[in-house]
Amino acid sequence: MCTVTYHPNAKGFILTHNRDEAPTRSPSDISKAENGYCHWLYPKDTKAGGTWIVTDNTGNTACLLNGAFIKHHHSPPYRRSRGLILMDCMEAPAPVQFLLAYDYSGIEPFTLLFFTGLSVLQLRWDGQQLHRLNLPADVPHFWCSATLYPPDMQVRREQVFQKWLSSQQYIPGPHDFLQLHHTGSVGDPENDFVMNRNERVRTVSITQVVLEKNIATMRYFDLLNDRHDVRRITLNNELTLPPA
Repeated sequence: MCTVTYHPNAKGFILTHNRDEAPTRSPSDISKAENGYCHWLYPKDTKAGGTWIVTDNTGNTACLLNGAFIKHHHSPPYRRSRGLILMDCMEAPAPVQFLLAYDYSGIEPFTLLFFTGLSVLQLRWDGQQLHRLNLPADVPHFWCSATLYPPDMQVRREQVFQKWLSSQQYIPGPHDFLQLHHTGSVGDPENDFVMNRNERVRTVSITQVVLEKNIATMRYFDLLNDRHDVRRITLNNELTLPPA
């Protein structure tokens, strides 16, 4: 997995995530969890129990893509599922510090994106080293999984995104991005935004988080069973930048 777009607006941002996975690992709704610090929403992976996207009531949102920079050799067993690390960080009182201090040895490579509405943090674990990059939060961004899409296809898919953005006659909203994530195409069903590779790997769901001034909304679309779930969280903490 996956395909991710981020777009800022005056109220916060729109984050939309297509999950490309084996069809047996798709939930049908949104789960909720909480601890002494906050509560959060996430679609729960039916196999490992983790998640690939999560948002909480303090203004934090994070998502995960398989692979770092290039397609790696899959060598299980791994010490811990990547999706559980996403859950672990949301349970921590300081999620960014937790992620930066975590011991990733024995974890399969991944790309983790952390958003606050004021910042975008990109972490790539290549199996040996953690690569940190702070990205501007006031411009759009696009990512797709290195395990499924080689560099040239990543470029082609991002070009679809950029061309679509430049063609918009008004500022696109959540529905517009959902449409893009349903219909974005490079002319190849195995590499389109909603992809299918002989049912072994396909786009099983689309999840969108819309962060506004006081509310975070998560929309989850189960593409396999044609089901739709929506949950909202009222934000109760001021947004803060992660540490330098």
